[in-house]
Amino acid sequence: MTRPLPHLPGTLTADQIRITGEHIAGQQLASGLIPWFRGHHGDPWDHIEAAMALTVCGLDDAARLAFEWSATHQSPDGSWPMETTESYIGDERIDTNQCAYLAVGVWHSWLITRDRAQVEIMWPVVRRAIELVVALQLPFGGIAWSRNKTGEVSQSALLTGSSSTVMSLRCAMALAELVGDPQPDWELSAARLAHAVALHPDAFLDKSRFSMDWYYPVLGGVVRGPAGRAHLNRRWGEFVVPGMGARCVSDRPWVTVAETCELVLSLDAVGDHTRARDLFDSVQHLRDVDGGFWTGYVWPDDAIWPEERSTWTAAAVVLAADALASSSLGSELFRGDGLPSLIRIGAADCDAQCIILTGDLA
Repeated sequence: MTRPLPHLPGTLTADQIRITGEHIAGQQLASGLIPWFRGHHGDPWDHIEAAMALTVCGLDDAARLAFEWSATHQSPDGSWPMETTESYIGDERIDTNQCAYLAVGVWHSWLITRDRAQVEIMWPVVRRAIELVVALQLPFGGIAWSRNKTGEVSQSALLTGSSSTVMSLRCAMALAELVGDPQPDWELSAARLAHAVALHPDAFLDKSRFSMDWYYPVLGGVVRGPAGRAHLNRRWGEFVVPGMGARCVSDRPWVTVAETCELVLSLDAVGDHTRARDLFDSVQHLRDVDGGFWTGYVWPDDAIWPEERSTWTAAAVVLAADALASSSLGSELFRGDGLPSLIRIGAADCDAQCIILTGDLA
């Protein structure tokens, strides 16, 4: 389908974005699964992120096939295994954040395509996934990050995953409203989860050396406005390498394209467009001739590492470009525009500019 593609003069043209979308589609299997790359496994979260990039690029048939794969391969309890290939399951555990992210993909698809029939098909799939996720919410508000194949649930939560799940829950709530099937319990779960992310980060597993734990409370829509900008400024020097991009971990000389582009989306969401564009530009040297992107770069060695071009890395580039160029009807998704507000809880012990508990705090 023809639709406007992101165009960022001096950085990426619409034709280059199209080629990147075609590169992602070229990795898709006949079943619809989008693995990291041919011969590797896929996972539920990255599969959906790749489908979102396909939608931005107008490759709707490939995106629809990806959503069909998710619907066909969902377990009765609403889950998908962490790792799947065409012929076998590599890791039978489930990751709650990975399961929840389908809601983001379906809402994003609706924003761009306005395909109501697709929403109606996917809504029961989203509902089962979200019901699974909210059932695994821990007493402090975080979401248990995993469940093993015997049914044992981790009693720990990840800040990155829970932050992402806030976005997933808000998209699921938007879909529930669209199809006329309100889910008030999800609203309370989302509010409790956002409260935990913003006010009790120490209750989550300590992954603070990873840049995702730094920027995901912003990207997930929990910390925004002036508080969001201040939050990103606090650890900017630890993770951002001028002219190169964002580190994956604070103690390694390794910048990664996907983390950099997610940080771009976070900056865009708080209105820091200049730094977002500069950061996006800094990783374009990792674009390959066929539109794929190398995962990362180790600068002391002037080396690409690992030597792989993952679909989720290319997808992150497309989504960041779309946000910067405001090209598609889904480009404002990560800014939270049009998503239901989170209900107010814990107002007595939070900074009024800390959490988006009502829509006017964005």
